[in-house]
Amino acid sequence: MGFKCPGRKGVADFLQEVTSRKDQHQYWVRKDEPYTFVTVREFAEAFQSFHVGRKLGDELSTPFDESKNHPAALTTKRFGVGKKDLLKACISREYLLMKRNSFVYNFKIAQLTIMAFISMTLFLRTKMHRDTITDGGVYIGALFFTVIMIMFNGMAEISMTIAKLPIFYKQRDLLFYPPWAFALPTWILKIPITFVEVAVWVFLTYYVIGYDPNVGRLFKQYLLLVAINQMASGLFRLIAALGRNLIVANTFGLSVLLALFALGGFVLSREDINKWWIWGYWISPLMYGQNAIVVNELLGSNWDKIPLNSSTNEPLGIQVLKSRGFFTGAYWYWIGVGALFGFIILFNFGFSVALALLNPFGKSQTVKSADPEDNEEVNRMGVSIQLHSQGSSLKNGSGRSSKSTPIGLEKTVAANRKRGMVLPFEQHSITFDEIIYSVDMPQEMKKQGVLEDKLVLLKGVCGAFRPGVLTALMGISGAGKTTLMDVLAGRKTGGYIKGNITISGYSKKQDTFARISGYCEQNDIHSPHVTVYESLIYSAWLRLPTGMDDPARKLFVEEVMELMELNPLRQALVGLPGVDGLSTEQRKRLTIAVELVANPSIIFMDEPTSGLDARAAAIVMRTVRNTVDTGRTVVCTIHQPSIDIFEAFDELFLMKRGGQEIYVGPLGHRSSHLIEYFEGIQGVSKIKDGYNPATWMLEVTSPAQELALGVDFSDLYKNSNLHRRNKALIKELSTPPPNSKDLYFLTKYSQSTFTQLIACLWKQRLSYWRNPPYTAVRFLFTIFIALMFGTMFWDLGSKTNRSQDLINAMGSMYVAVTFLGFQNASSVQPVVAVERTVFYRERAAGMYSALPYALAQVLIEVPYVVMQAILYGVIVYAMIGFEWTIAKFFWYLFFMCFTLLYFTYFGMMAMGMTPNPHIAAIVSFAFYAMWNLFSGFIIPRPRIPIWWRWYYWACPVSWTLYGLVVSQFGDLKKSLKDTESTVEEYVRDNFGYRHDLLGVSAAMMIGFSVLFVFVFAISIKVLNFQRR
Repeated sequence: MGFKCPGRKGVADFLQEVTSRKDQHQYWVRKDEPYTFVTVREFAEAFQSFHVGRKLGDELSTPFDESKNHPAALTTKRFGVGKKDLLKACISREYLLMKRNSFVYNFKIAQLTIMAFISMTLFLRTKMHRDTITDGGVYIGALFFTVIMIMFNGMAEISMTIAKLPIFYKQRDLLFYPPWAFALPTWILKIPITFVEVAVWVFLTYYVIGYDPNVGRLFKQYLLLVAINQMASGLFRLIAALGRNLIVANTFGLSVLLALFALGGFVLSREDINKWWIWGYWISPLMYGQNAIVVNELLGSNWDKIPLNSSTNEPLGIQVLKSRGFFTGAYWYWIGVGALFGFIILFNFGFSVALALLNPFGKSQTVKSADPEDNEEVNRMGVSIQLHSQGSSLKNGSGRSSKSTPIGLEKTVAANRKRGMVLPFEQHSITFDEIIYSVDMPQEMKKQGVLEDKLVLLKGVCGAFRPGVLTALMGISGAGKTTLMDVLAGRKTGGYIKGNITISGYSKKQDTFARISGYCEQNDIHSPHVTVYESLIYSAWLRLPTGMDDPARKLFVEEVMELMELNPLRQALVGLPGVDGLSTEQRKRLTIAVELVANPSIIFMDEPTSGLDARAAAIVMRTVRNTVDTGRTVVCTIHQPSIDIFEAFDELFLMKRGGQEIYVGPLGHRSSHLIEYFEGIQGVSKIKDGYNPATWMLEVTSPAQELALGVDFSDLYKNSNLHRRNKALIKELSTPPPNSKDLYFLTKYSQSTFTQLIACLWKQRLSYWRNPPYTAVRFLFTIFIALMFGTMFWDLGSKTNRSQDLINAMGSMYVAVTFLGFQNASSVQPVVAVERTVFYRERAAGMYSALPYALAQVLIEVPYVVMQAILYGVIVYAMIGFEWTIAKFFWYLFFMCFTLLYFTYFGMMAMGMTPNPHIAAIVSFAFYAMWNLFSGFIIPRPRIPIWWRWYYWACPVSWTLYGLVVSQFGDLKKSLKDTESTVEEYVRDNFGYRHDLLGVSAAMMIGFSVLFVFVFAISIKVLNFQRR
């Protein structure tokens, strides 16, 4: 074919590059014939006509003789073992997972215990009378809260099931086991946990709240709640299997729950449910649970009395049940239990079916960069990776030794110097002397008998990195490569650092150093919903000097994109690693480009080639080389490089485990200096011809070799001429050159706080607009709920004849506020979590301070929430038929808008104060439960014991309900038929709502929003959950 693999080239690397348009030309050996690109198809055709290809074709064309086959070669069974063994294996795995995840179950039991104590002291028996129908209403509230606590305690099932799904799909498709074998253990093993959770709740609260003292009723309540908990777990698992994605499952799950909740018979009584929704009432498992639990309590002996001034001869219990529209027959308890067991079987069966039939959501895909076929610039640059094996020596100031630089390369380097020098930058060297880094001794090691207080990770490391010299930082795993780089770059968040670091002779100050340095992290962290070009514009905007105008900034970004070969990916969205968007190699180049647009003098790169194949690594190293040739100081940690990549470096900084250096110096042409140094040590085996020097070097310096030879390589290095020369170089570079000045900037950040805010807002706007699973789903959910409520509570707002009408209208407000609010708070958390990891990198790079970032995150929510409130408000206000006056309508919109806003900010705040979304969700749930209980709907304020009343005033949801009810009904003078009082008096006497406090509740809405924003901003500024 006319191509030849060079002597010092890995065959695998050669085969990858010889089929690529950018790299093929350099391997052409028929100099007398003109070169033309040979396509992959031509290679394939040539192989088929080659003798090896022909032989393979002949072998495949003769049919296989089945008589030679072994009977065990083909399987006749679908699965490897029998059904019993499959189930046993799945049960033992599920048990192991539950044991390792015991924190979640312990936490849920602890949470239930705390909520049980709160509800015990709130519904304390001394305050729970049994004299009037209103008293019965409080008991029904307490029972309703019990049912929803037990039900929602299973909510964690959704995220836990979704986390397991990717592995399940993979194993299902490889026929490890059938779906039912996966579904059954997750159900059966949760049953004992249900018994414990429900026992904690029932046996703590039953007698303290003062339910019917008959012990039979206690155990009937226990059985019923076990059934409710199991039903809820099954339902949540089914929702997870149908949704398959956390955001979709949460939203879809909340919609289902909302329907069950609103049609459960407590929020809206049975008589008031419209005929087009009554089917929902009959299929709601919550209805059966709620009916059974109130019948069990209110048909007890304590309620078997006729109250004073009663108009009928029915016992009080029956009157209470009738007033709230519940069934009065004792057999309803057993109907409820039976129905719940039916739902348990149905939901778990549905879970198995969903697992069997559905496939995972969205396959991951990467952006294919358009191959610029006619791009001569790129074709010519393709040569450089092969040519860059020049050596380096300490004599030459720039680290180049002229002998080994091919002529073609000099032109390329010159071209590079022109290309990357559109903006002037100062060249800086960095020296470090006797760096010692230690951390507190881990508890595990202390338990094993280690007496020291500190674990030393770097032991007196010295070296210097200079402009125009590409240095490789190498060593086996645990040698301290990344640790040294983090210490030099100032990225460590803990530990103790001693030693001297200078920048061009002056002591290093982190604030100014962040302005002239770049750090390319190993895990390429970028905002997923912006394009490659926007990522670079954003970085340049915040990191280049203030005086720079827009066209110059854009021109510089174009230069960097050309240098990093990113032009074909210009409009590609970055995406999430391993899910969608850019491939690993494209991400690496973007990471380097994001740092380069800051125009730094010193760049640190942490393993820029890890996780890449040889071809991708060559592209990344070519861009790194281009960067060095602009005269910058570049240091890379690197893991197992190929010969090509290793010899593209000028100098090597080699470390051994324990954080000590064993070789610091030039590589030389074809690694000659390095080989010469190690072969000069007695007992070290010689390198074989064509062997990779990087691999050889790590093999001969391994701890096992040290033991075998009886030497310490770090001691040998400390006593060598090389070490003395390095010490002299450090001394020379540690004194400032004449006429030089220390680094000084007027401000900590290159841009003003206002510009930082505008830039952060610009990026957040793009991120939100391109995130439909968050923004669009939120609007669809809102419209869906608005229509559902509108039809459910149709024209209820205009009915104000009975007290139950007011309770129904309040119920519509209560359910809307809690569910829409919880949905906003829980769906914002994953979004904040993703952006926060990006924030840690950008803040460390000195792009902006925490407050502009937090403020931008807060402000971008406002237009979306206002739009959401208007959508919901207009649909619901019209359909429920509240009074059409401008003041009342705008009050309704105002309260809805600020409620959604403070819920969203609460979600952000919870995320800001916790390390990950799972913990944020668990913590938030505890608050939702409290807010739900103290909202003033389950138990009105006048009935709350005095010792809990303070929390009613501190609960944001109670202020929302206060404002909504007072603005609609607080000034109505119309009389109610069943209580002989006006609407205004009923609302004031039963709920404690006064119209003159409307302004106060409006102020509280704004106050809560501001409070949550303030705490979120402080948590972002002060807390750092990144451990380095």
